[in-house]
Amino acid sequence: MGKFKLRLTSLLFIYSITTSAQSDSLRYKIKQIALNAKGVVGFAMLNIESRDTLSYNGRLHLPMQSVMKFPIAITVLNEVDKGNLRLDQLIPITKNDLQKTYSPLRDKFPEGNVGISIKDLLSYMVSLSDNNACDILLKLLGGIAVVDDYMHSFGIQQIAIKATEFEMAQNWDIQFTNWVEPKEMVRLLDIATKPAFLSKSSHDYLWQLMDATSTGVKQIKGLLPNDIKVAHKTGRSSTNEKGISAATNDVGIITLPNGKHLAIAVFITNSTADLDTRESVIAQIAKSVYDAEVIKQ
Repeated sequence: MGKFKLRLTSLLFIYSITTSAQSDSLRYKIKQIALNAKGVVGFAMLNIESRDTLSYNGRLHLPMQSVMKFPIAITVLNEVDKGNLRLDQLIPITKNDLQKTYSPLRDKFPEGNVGISIKDLLSYMVSLSDNNACDILLKLLGGIAVVDDYMHSFGIQQIAIKATEFEMAQNWDIQFTNWVEPKEMVRLLDIATKPAFLSKSSHDYLWQLMDATSTGVKQIKGLLPNDIKVAHKTGRSSTNEKGISAATNDVGIITLPNGKHLAIAVFITNSTADLDTRESVIAQIAKSVYDAEVIKQ
């Protein structure tokens, strides 16, 4: 029995060393890829089933841009679950609600004067990353602080949601008040996958929206096999007169070939690289992590 225990202990020790070496190798590879961004890259991942984790600059406070629409959607669905809102509830949209910004909603209804259901506003906001739909839903919730407070209420502390899309557009520095740590975003993704976190209908609709995201096809999804499912939310800033892009982000869940799930968050901030390069950095990091997880299967 003693020899068996000794052998088992030795095997576990060897496994631990091997796993640690693999993680170090992958982290080094990600660090090398990140150099191409010519800015700051933050990354975190979690295999939801095995609980394996890895991060690089995972505790930095990085601007979210439209990634914040994911926690906003969760907050709206929580209000639906509490009975304060209904998905089929029609929200009157006026022309004043439709700012000149990225907005498929405004493109479709330039004059407003239309009622849009909360369900459809969520689709515009998450799947299409519509800025006007975002601010309309924030107004419906009672303001941005409601989202910030709700995130903190269930333990997501390393996040700050302080400014609307309209407010971010008014001043370059304001976008940095909406930040999250990559490791904390991965925690939020993990929590949101749990069936009991929201009601079944709200849970299913949240991930239906994430599955349907049409932005960022060259980012997390860019180098993955076409048949691999990615439910994700992107975020991107403009580039200022100095050639600096404040945010190029993608976060989400990759369903691995063995059915397990990989939560991943990649944030690039203060980058002087062009958009193609920034998107390529995200794609390469996602592919490296994906390949490492597939090898473990």
